[in-house]
Amino acid sequence: MFQVNDVILYGAQGVCKIIGTEEKTVSGKKKAYFVLKPFSDKGATVFVPMDNPLALNKMRRLLTKEQIRGLIAAMRSQSAVWIDNENERKERFKSVLAKGDHLELIQMIKAIYAYKKQREGEGKRLHMSDERFFKDAEQMLYNEFQYVLEIENKDDLINYIFGHTEK
Repeated sequence: MFQVNDVILYGAQGVCKIIGTEEKTVSGKKKAYFVLKPFSDKGATVFVPMDNPLALNKMRRLLTKEQIRGLIAAMRSQSAVWIDNENERKERFKSVLAKGDHLELIQMIKAIYAYKKQREGEGKRLHMSDERFFKDAEQMLYNEFQYVLEIENKDDLINYIFGHTEK
């Protein structure tokens, strides 16, 4: 289980520190919550109900440096399949973001990036929803990578990733 001062990943919030636990009364019932502080938004505070398995399943330990380096190395071999049907694509992307599986996030980012480049070549832009999915997937993946690899900003992380995948 998790403890105060653990640094964890919490869904789309990204890397968070558990700063405490707190009891709150909701609808007349006392409930215990983990209190999280996201690193990406210093002003935010997230309360995770300790009795809610769905919310708790969004909390997980961070990957190690070795695991992240392995994922970066695997990026070369991950396929990027674009789903033409917009409704199917939205459902798939929502599912990927909800699960937070690293390889699926990488595949999603690669697919959207390749499609974005194709659209730019045609003088067109991505659909707004695809742009949002792209940013959310990047946030989920890169936030953890930056924290664990101790890389200050996104541009340096992207250079690091390209430097290790272009070989």
